[in-house]
Amino acid sequence: MRRELVVPKLGLTMTEGVLVEWMVRPGEAFKAGQGLFVVESEKAANEIGAEDDGILGETIAEVGATLPCGTVIGYWEDGQAGGGAASSQASANGVQGRIPTGMQSSPILVAEQTAASGSVIAEASRSGQRIPVTPLARRLAKQKGVDLASVTGSGPSGRIRAADVLAAADATSKVSPVSLPPSVPATPALQAPQPSGSLREPSNLERTVAQRLSQSKQQIPHFYLSVEAEVSALMALRAKLNTEQSRQRLTLNHFVLAAVGQALEAMPELNRVWTDDGILTLGASDVGMAVSTEKGLMVPVLRAVGQQTLGSIARQSAELIQRTQAGRLGSADMQGGAITVSNAGMHDVTYMTSIINPGQAMILGVGSIREVFRPDETGQPVIRREMGMVLSADHRVLDGVTALKFLKRVVQALSQPMGLLVV
Repeated sequence: MRRELVVPKLGLTMTEGVLVEWMVRPGEAFKAGQGLFVVESEKAANEIGAEDDGILGETIAEVGATLPCGTVIGYWEDGQAGGGAASSQASANGVQGRIPTGMQSSPILVAEQTAASGSVIAEASRSGQRIPVTPLARRLAKQKGVDLASVTGSGPSGRIRAADVLAAADATSKVSPVSLPPSVPATPALQAPQPSGSLREPSNLERTVAQRLSQSKQQIPHFYLSVEAEVSALMALRAKLNTEQSRQRLTLNHFVLAAVGQALEAMPELNRVWTDDGILTLGASDVGMAVSTEKGLMVPVLRAVGQQTLGSIARQSAELIQRTQAGRLGSADMQGGAITVSNAGMHDVTYMTSIINPGQAMILGVGSIREVFRPDETGQPVIRREMGMVLSADHRVLDGVTALKFLKRVVQALSQPMGLLVV
């Protein structure tokens, strides 16, 4: 029976994906669980495995094409008799997303290694043929008035790149201008100075990050709340715990994650996000954690943080950080959670106002610890250690008073950290 292969929806906010690679050739048999093709979502490249044994039939989508979720990209035979409605129903279950254990290439590296074939736009031109054109080349051609049909591409399969368009534009500018009649004085053209430097296309990951951050600022109505948490007791407790045990070193970020998780458990009405179908209340106190990598900022999600001990939070975050920096995160590792903690305290910054990750409702920017003098109960100056924090919140699902109650609960937990040891 013939079944369809479709672009799967790999996350709540995914609307389209880039077909990166066909892993099986038409006519080739495959086993259940074997990778069939690779789709790059907004966050990572994912190997899509077969649900059942079968034979790959026709492939109707080209590598590099950007396709909406649910688009049919090919067909496969399951070797069983049948058809009609049953075939259409079965097609929805033809593939499953998976990240195999021990995968040699990370999701990020897969995206980077296939950047040359990513997000290609086909332009109809020469003799009815379709010319592959990169998005940047297409924009440059429009800006400079270059006819893509007259450009010879230097990329794979004749793909037109930005350098090809710039070369064509430069060649056109060198053509001798038409002489004006003596009665018409020539007016020198005013040209803006060209900036110096080199131009390159962004990687698929860079383009995705840019699109998602632009989408967040344009579509999510942000508002911001800034506070300081007095962390003298927290620093003393952390030093004591690290001295008394050596199994897992605790950082200030572990305490912040624990405080945020416990606040979500205490205020479940804040553990919600805006979706196209309505306001979704989440069932677990999952918390995203911003991690800096060579490829850019990634946000793996810790699970059920509000129900874990500090040691468990430390172990889970250490494991996620290691996998993130090694490029071994799957799309499931970056899904979920209503809030992310973005800690820049190690970079000597007082406050950090962050952009909400699409699909979430809050992000907490954490700054460095400062020693400042504050008056005590008698008016005498005493030195305090304060950590600045800024909560960015989505006004569609949260109001200022409710968000401030949540933030104050986090501040209180950090100021009186013994409560973080009890779950």
